[in-house]
Amino acid sequence: MNKGHENRKRVRVVSLDVDVVTLDSVIERCVNIADSGGGYVCFSTVHMIMEGHDDASFAEIVNAADMIVPDGMPLVWMQKRSGISDANRVRANDLMIELCKFAEAKGRSVGFYGAAPEVIEDIKKRIEREMPNLKVAYAYSPPYRALTDEEDAEITNNINLARPDFLFVGLGCPKQELWMNAHRDRLSTVSLGVGASFDFFAGNVRECPPWIGRLGLEWLYRLTQEPKRLWRRYLILNPRFMSLAAKQLLGGRK
Repeated sequence: MNKGHENRKRVRVVSLDVDVVTLDSVIERCVNIADSGGGYVCFSTVHMIMEGHDDASFAEIVNAADMIVPDGMPLVWMQKRSGISDANRVRANDLMIELCKFAEAKGRSVGFYGAAPEVIEDIKKRIEREMPNLKVAYAYSPPYRALTDEEDAEITNNINLARPDFLFVGLGCPKQELWMNAHRDRLSTVSLGVGASFDFFAGNVRECPPWIGRLGLEWLYRLTQEPKRLWRRYLILNPRFMSLAAKQLLGGRK
């Protein structure tokens, strides 16, 4: 049994078993996973749901995580329609910031793996300004290519030597989930696949206003920010998700 799977309340959303969470419960479970030898946490959106639907092996990797956090209002709505009245969304960026604050207060350490070198530097500068007592044990921007076995072994060794309690992984979906799963038994930390949160935290990509996110329209806001990169994800995958979600709900009623 994976660490952190005990007493999990989950709801199947198309292809993934998404946990029912609060911000505090995610932080508590991350601490438990870290103290139990490590594991990994996924933050699921419609994009990840559809990646799992289209690739059963990827769905298996995500479902093997110690926690799948709903980071998209459609997932929360699906949980509510399944009878979980107090279902909540926990955004990856919000969790990253709050977990950093927790780590600073409790004398824990964090690490960052992913994104471009300048993004990593901007993250470190913001932490120096806003969380001066937070220990950043590891921060590295890997090359934008497949790593050699030697490079991968060196990175893994460096992370283990640095021993961050919480390792934020910003490689994007599905790359970061594949990486976390492949390194699960090789790292003694809890890895959190936070994707674009590195760019949000660094300040080089504007975050969606909270009221737009509560309406479930963050996808539209992000599409206007990065149309060339995100058009397929939102304009093709979102309607397909809606169809599959409707079938799931109708099937449940029958």
